[in-house]
Amino acid sequence: MPDTDPGSRETGGRGTGVVLHVPHASRLIPADARASIVLDDAALEAELDLMTDSFTDVLAERAVAALGGRVDIEVLAAPVSRLAVDVERFPDEREEMNAVGMGAVYTRTHDGSLLRDAGDPSLVTRYADPHARAVRDAVAHHLERDGAAVLLDLHSYPLCQLPYEIVPEGSPRPEICLGVDEVHTPPELVALARGAFAGFDIEINSPFAGTYVPLDFYGIDRRVSSLMIEIRRDVYMDEASVEMHDGSSRVVRAIAALNEAVAPRRFR
Repeated sequence: MPDTDPGSRETGGRGTGVVLHVPHASRLIPADARASIVLDDAALEAELDLMTDSFTDVLAERAVAALGGRVDIEVLAAPVSRLAVDVERFPDEREEMNAVGMGAVYTRTHDGSLLRDAGDPSLVTRYADPHARAVRDAVAHHLERDGAAVLLDLHSYPLCQLPYEIVPEGSPRPEICLGVDEVHTPPELVALARGAFAGFDIEINSPFAGTYVPLDFYGIDRRVSSLMIEIRRDVYMDEASVEMHDGSSRVVRAIAALNEAVAPRRFR
């Protein structure tokens, strides 16, 4: 039967492996990062509650388990909290979040209060760079083996806008925000995500836009496809108690369905 979809096609064999990236689930702050943070322990725990994409690593792992090995998925979760170092920030002047003290190493909290006096570039070297290399190497492996790579970038965000967010006041805060890039997110990938998350309220690039691509490939290699998945936290957890609830099962099923739909296809 001829291929009726010119933008993507079945690969035949095992298909294209998926890198499921989880950058902000960790609450771990190593001692060398904690030393520069001025908050006391109670205030730091409260800040972690607000700024951590809690349980996104659990959602990812449960989605993988639900697929029972039918799909080649590698989950890569950042090893430390974003309050230690944010693995998805540009480490230089390209980063727009520098404007609110939230570049690679945060100096401000969610509401603009002081987190640390100055950013420590050595934290990037110790914690962000090795993680970036691991993601790069995973993507490179799939490019070499399969001729294509898919990265799904998993995040969450609170129901109510936080002061640090560089988004227009009153922007939609849907249950699911899909972040896309004009080079690295083919329309077919967005369509598959809409299908997997059918029944959820979905917006594109609102309130957050874009998606993560390792810098070695960003804007250079169109064989690397990427999509950010932002889940509004109340959909799967109680934000006040920081506990998962039954809604998480629905999210897990959708993530699993998307991975299963994506893996046997190529988008370039």
